[in-house]
Amino acid sequence: MKFSTLLLSLSFLLLFSCKKESNPTPTETPKETPKEVAKESLIEVSTSFGPMHIWLYKQTPLHRKNFLALADSGYFNGTTFHRIIQDFVIQGGDPNSKDANPDNDGEGGPDYTIPAEFKSSLKHVYGALGAARTNNPEKASNGSQFYIVTNRKGTPSLNMNYTVFGQVIRGLDTAFTLSTQPKNEFDRPLNNIPMQVKVVKFTVAELKSKFNFDVAKADSL
Repeated sequence: MKFSTLLLSLSFLLLFSCKKESNPTPTETPKETPKEVAKESLIEVSTSFGPMHIWLYKQTPLHRKNFLALADSGYFNGTTFHRIIQDFVIQGGDPNSKDANPDNDGEGGPDYTIPAEFKSSLKHVYGALGAARTNNPEKASNGSQFYIVTNRKGTPSLNMNYTVFGQVIRGLDTAFTLSTQPKNEFDRPLNNIPMQVKVVKFTVAELKSKFNFDVAKADSL
């Protein structure tokens, strides 16, 4: 009887042990990247007059996603600032500006437009990045052409008529210098001003220390 009881106890322990070992190890939940080390995207526009660094607003997701994709693909590289008006804007991003025909500058772009993303809080202040467009009822933006406001007082007449989707956070002096270059009667520079455009990444802390830029403040506009 004692032997049977012992055998039964051993069998129970063995069964319990097997069941315990068969339980799978729980998978660890991936940890989120802390905000202080997560990378934010900036646009870097390089010209012979110096660089410009531009923040793209998350409040205009269609324009932001499009511009990041074009910059990543090298679409803007070799295009020029084909229209410059002091105390107003400098305009670029037209693939036609790569060719030898200056007369077609301002007419090109990809074969799509972007729906307007007007935000009353995003205004045409000095250094604002806006989307160029043709005269169309929906006020849809050209797929690649953009402009930067070079009037230190801003251009409020453009508010809610053209989509503002970014802001120059470093290099405003470069933008202003570009706007003062010699040009013809059609506002085209006499000498081409080509650009190289790429996406660069910084942490929130780096943006604060290197550019004195507050991501949280920009995201709350």
